[in-house]
Amino acid sequence: MTWTIAALYRFVSIPDPTGLRDALHEFCRSEHICGTILVASEGINGTIAGSRAGVEAVLDRLDRDVAIRRGEVKFSSADEQPFARLRVRVRPEIITMRAPEADPTRQVGTYVEPQDWNALIADPETLVLDTRNLYETRVGTFANAIDPEIDSFTEFKAFAERSLDPQRHRRIAMFCTGGIRCEKASSYLLAHGFEDVRHLRGGILKYLEVVPPTESLWQGDCYVFDNRTAVGSAVRPADWQSCFGCGSPLSPEERNDARFEEGVSCPHCASDLSDEKRRRLRQRHAQITGVDKFRQDD
Repeated sequence: MTWTIAALYRFVSIPDPTGLRDALHEFCRSEHICGTILVASEGINGTIAGSRAGVEAVLDRLDRDVAIRRGEVKFSSADEQPFARLRVRVRPEIITMRAPEADPTRQVGTYVEPQDWNALIADPETLVLDTRNLYETRVGTFANAIDPEIDSFTEFKAFAERSLDPQRHRRIAMFCTGGIRCEKASSYLLAHGFEDVRHLRGGILKYLEVVPPTESLWQGDCYVFDNRTAVGSAVRPADWQSCFGCGSPLSPEERNDARFEEGVSCPHCASDLSDEKRRRLRQRHAQITGVDKFRQDD
């Protein structure tokens, strides 16, 4: 089976998030959908997977409920099931920032189509800003983009206060995986006095989908939040895996490192694992794979 994957979001007022959550969970189950959907009073955000017909049925339902196709919907595919289960959750925010002034339903930056992105970021007057977390930027980014080196999106506020200035940074072009973080980040900057804030419509995923490799300015691959770990040109799965011990994305070179142990540890976490946690991870990996990996540490 080829799995159809849809990444979606829309900032829109939802009066009864719990009611929508309950109805959506039951409907997704009936269509044999897996993935994660977050519902909040400010909107909906998620990535789902299933048969093409099942995914389209869910999108049709969401179009009736929240006009999801007026937001962002991006498709890709995978040969293996990308999510272990279905989760539909109510959250205070669909992308956590904890900044009430960042309200994309009130104001948001200027959208830039993927076809126009290259010219914008090639202009030396443009500050190019990656709004993603550090473990994501390690996998790939645009040339000369500023990496805030944050571990969570909530830290973007401190980065902006520390490193950005409306008087010096007259034009900012930001990007993220699918576009949702840029909606809030651009709204936040506009609320704090920045005037020319632009962001890549549909995010990196849309850029990789529509911009030919011969014209692409993207360097590396793009981290995604499912079992594929990362995708490359044309949104095809790339050769990355996630460490079960710490979740870090691992390149082929990192998986050849002596500190990598499948299902247990990698170069980013091997030195921090306690003997007890290492034992538990080996036990779990053995149960899943049927391979006996119990052994004494040297």
